[in-house]
Amino acid sequence: MADRLDTPLERRGLLIRGPRDEDASGRAAEAIARFFGTPRFIVWLTVFCVVWIGWNTLGPISLRFDQASNGFTALTLMLSMQASYSAPLILLAQNRQADRDRVAAEQDRQRAERNLADTEFLAREMAAVRIALADVATRDFVRSELRDLLDAVGNDDQGATATKERGKDKPRKSKSAKTARPGPDAPGPAADEPGPQPAGPSPRGDGSDPAAPEPAAPEAQPPLG
Repeated sequence: MADRLDTPLERRGLLIRGPRDEDASGRAAEAIARFFGTPRFIVWLTVFCVVWIGWNTLGPISLRFDQASNGFTALTLMLSMQASYSAPLILLAQNRQADRDRVAAEQDRQRAERNLADTEFLAREMAAVRIALADVATRDFVRSELRDLLDAVGNDDQGATATKERGKDKPRKSKSAKTARPGPDAPGPAADEPGPQPAGPSPRGDGSDPAAPEPAAPEAQPPLG
């Protein structure tokens, strides 16, 4: 089967490459640099130097590998190599620490921006609540309005009671007086009409009223037939 053109070829080498952890070397460098900065490293280095010098000074001559006459050249080389490795490891650890500090500073900046945004939002909300509360009736305002309403109701009750008492004290008129009293539209007596004549004997002498109309003559009925 032909190889796919979109798949890169794998490099085959003699050395077997395992999974690479790019952060492993940094962690190791930090661990060593952290150990260099502890009192334990000073104690162990002191013990190592004392044993080295003591063995090459007091030990058997045949077993001495660093002569004191040469100024312990091998010891000097060992300490120089340790210092030459310590400096890069410390610098690597400082670089990683600087990266962490930069990331922490970025996170702190983002957190500060979020806090500032939250603070501004809360300030706007508080201002909106304060504006809304300015239109809300307070307890003193409601009390004053209720007091004015109660005063108005009390004044109305007192006025109604006084009106009823005045109505009770006023004398009532009889029905006949109400009936005899002419209305505003009733016609009054004419100025030229004679008043009522006194009762007395009529001038005719038959006791009839001269003002009464005379009876009309009966009409003649036509003959039947």
